[in-house]
Amino acid sequence: MALILHFLTMRKNWSTYLKAYGFIAPCLAIISIVFIYPLIQTFILSFHRVRGDELQFVGLFNYRFLLFQDEAFRYAVINNITLLISIPILVVLAILIAVLLYERIRGWRTYQIIVFLPYVIPITVVGIVFSRILRWDGILNYLLNSIGLKFLMQDWLGNREIAIFSLMGIIIWKELGFGVVLLLARLISLPEEVFEAAKIDGVSWTQNLVYITIPQLKTILLYYIILMTITMFSWVFNYVYVITHGGPGNSTMVLELIIYRYGIPRFMPGIASAAASLLFVGIFVFIFLLLRFRKGIQTREY
Repeated sequence: MALILHFLTMRKNWSTYLKAYGFIAPCLAIISIVFIYPLIQTFILSFHRVRGDELQFVGLFNYRFLLFQDEAFRYAVINNITLLISIPILVVLAILIAVLLYERIRGWRTYQIIVFLPYVIPITVVGIVFSRILRWDGILNYLLNSIGLKFLMQDWLGNREIAIFSLMGIIIWKELGFGVVLLLARLISLPEEVFEAAKIDGVSWTQNLVYITIPQLKTILLYYIILMTITMFSWVFNYVYVITHGGPGNSTMVLELIIYRYGIPRFMPGIASAAASLLFVGIFVFIFLLLRFRKGIQTREY
């Protein structure tokens, strides 16, 4: 009898699953056409090269070329990893600003607009403006010289040692607003009684932030960290292309620009596909490790 009931229950679950998948089938079909099929084709193309009008199978040649012979690719990997430094900076600033706006400090509406405005400005506009501000005869060096800080003047985008960090600063300025809005929306949804009870108990502002606010932001913080990780690996092309074109001397070269240069100007789709495949695998592994790390923390907490 128990087996019969179990079988009937499974059949009922199958029916529910089939109905659910039936509803999402059109969406899955579109995703497969737009994302999955090109991904598979890119991976297949990474083992070929174009000879005339034909594709020639070359095995792992494209991967070996990128990993062991292409100096620009190695610079790009290092620079993309360097840009990950901006993620903890973005997270800390987003938390602090979101909490201050949530507490409605004087002029909070104006500050909210100031913080979020850069995010809605097109990257092309941001790139052109900052490329003027940060050059040797730009506004920033003019201001530093005017207030007696001439020793701080730098060729912010022309110096190979600091160009990637100048680019990082622009990205932080542009992307910070999105994180603030995400965290602020989460804070608004939290019950105010928790914070009021903490004030009554004499909890300091720092203790409230560390032990009450941040733990309730864990889910949205993980989402923001993953999104920013993807951004630093695969959404910084516009910044680099508009501001530095990967220079000086590959000091701001990124993987997206490598893919673009091999795929479009040089018309070497095999190498471009190999670079894109390596980028996809790198992002997948990094996010997988990040999720495993979070799961390990949750397991220890319980």
